[in-house]
Amino acid sequence: MSFSVLAYSDATHAMLGKMARVLTGRYGVTVSFDATGPRVERDRIVLPEIPPDAPGAINLDALTGQLDLLVARSKYSAISEISALNAGPTRQIAQAIEDRRVCDRLFNDYPGARGYVEKLHEQTARNTHARWPTLAWRDKLIWFIERALWDEAPDVTERTPSLIATLGAVSELLQATRTSRSTAESVAGARALVARIRSLAAGDVNTMMFSADADEALDAEQVSADPDALDAAASQEMSDAASSDAASLAQAPSDAASEASEAEAPAAPMTFDIDMIDGRPRLSIPLTTEFDLITDLTGLGDAGAWRNLRALARAETAPLTARLERALKADEQTHWKREQERGEIDRPALAKLVISPGYRTPFRVKRTTEGRDAAVTLLIDRSGSMAGGKIALARLCAAALCDALMQLSFKCEVLGYSSVESPEMRALYEQKLAEGVDLNRFNRRVERLDLQVYKRFGSNNPVGLSAIDCGHENPDGEALAWAAGRLAAQRAGRRILMVLSDGYPATGDGHPVILRTDLRARIDEIANSGIELIGIGLLDDAVEKFYAHNIVVRKLDELPTMAFTVLSKLLLQRGRTH
Repeated sequence: MSFSVLAYSDATHAMLGKMARVLTGRYGVTVSFDATGPRVERDRIVLPEIPPDAPGAINLDALTGQLDLLVARSKYSAISEISALNAGPTRQIAQAIEDRRVCDRLFNDYPGARGYVEKLHEQTARNTHARWPTLAWRDKLIWFIERALWDEAPDVTERTPSLIATLGAVSELLQATRTSRSTAESVAGARALVARIRSLAAGDVNTMMFSADADEALDAEQVSADPDALDAAASQEMSDAASSDAASLAQAPSDAASEASEAEAPAAPMTFDIDMIDGRPRLSIPLTTEFDLITDLTGLGDAGAWRNLRALARAETAPLTARLERALKADEQTHWKREQERGEIDRPALAKLVISPGYRTPFRVKRTTEGRDAAVTLLIDRSGSMAGGKIALARLCAAALCDALMQLSFKCEVLGYSSVESPEMRALYEQKLAEGVDLNRFNRRVERLDLQVYKRFGSNNPVGLSAIDCGHENPDGEALAWAAGRLAAQRAGRRILMVLSDGYPATGDGHPVILRTDLRARIDEIANSGIELIGIGLLDDAVEKFYAHNIVVRKLDELPTMAFTVLSKLLLQRGRTH
């Protein structure tokens, strides 16, 4: 746990140092403040230092609780065993389990420390609550686990169905961690929790559940080889950061497949029915769509930024564009419909005019290739995990594809999607809950879709692509259906939908398994309608589990070239790829 602290007086500093020496029983121990704290060193306890005007400053009682916690780690924990874990959910959960264990020992020796540690937890809860809308699903679940270890109930804002359901599915493992007697057992308990959460999807995991922050995202190859980093190959960190020995879905509690009513048990673990319904996967149904927002940014971006973006894009793909143009023209020049009554003279047929006086079809007509008669949509995942380098490369990729397609006279559209908590939707949800309405069949209850159109079909102004940026969560199934509906309305011989994503579908209030079965069902429906789908994974291979036609980009700077290459091959194919 890390907190902001105000600058304290020398007297307070001296008091904290004396307290540390008394509690540890080591009189060479010192206390200092550092921006990289809190942490424990050999003979030093480091508390976090933040400028006095920073928000969320910790009060003196909570600071004392922070000191007590670090002392407990110093006395009773094998800190090196926790530090040896790779950064990610396994380490965070192991630390939470270990903190509960060592604090119990400290309270036995110094009962007065309990009140200060409780003040620390109260401060943590306030800080977490203030940042709740911006936290990743992974961090929210780790906070839920920490609260459960300390017998603290989440407040109304924190209680989202997917978190409650997941906590319910690991409740017996959480109970077992309370008996941890050593750091090694705390680490083993964390690994078991990580494995159980992975097993909820029978081997598939929600990337957004446990994806690293954008600037800490791991390369897919590294993650898949890391036993403490649940990535998508063995699946990303709890989904993305800790691939340990997986527990099977059969190990989950038998009641983890039935959904409890939030109104009846506001603080009780909640589970969902994730079985097939009538032989089909369960769809993710929103409570309402009235608050969903579609923003058309066609032509509304920064013209200067677009010109710079286009220049960078053409530097990446100009040779590929020229090659595709030559291939398309060569195809048009060598494919003719012969034996026609009108059109261009077909020279090899002239001899028939002499041999057969009644011959009437010495003409040929150029045949339009299928590749030219195509409409292409690029759909971009705008989730929070795309922030930083990923979204910048996605923007460049969109510019490269859109610019090239426009030059080659293809119809094209660029869309983006995310979801974000809606105060109006939450108010409706709480109203329905208070009225006793059964809300179990809904899987999006407080988040609205945030859909954006950067360049629509029929427009030759792609300036809006400069406005591509991140949102919050990524309900892939619903967004895919929206994009496919727009594409299906286009008159074209072929329709191609490319999806750019960095993981599994996720929302803050949706069950991850339902989100995945929903995405699979929608992909099947769209593919059966004749739309050709391509999944492009950014540093993540989740697309391989959903899209029959897919590529995984493991080096971000290769994205524009790889995406254009795949699209070019598809445009030159005679048949359709499903």
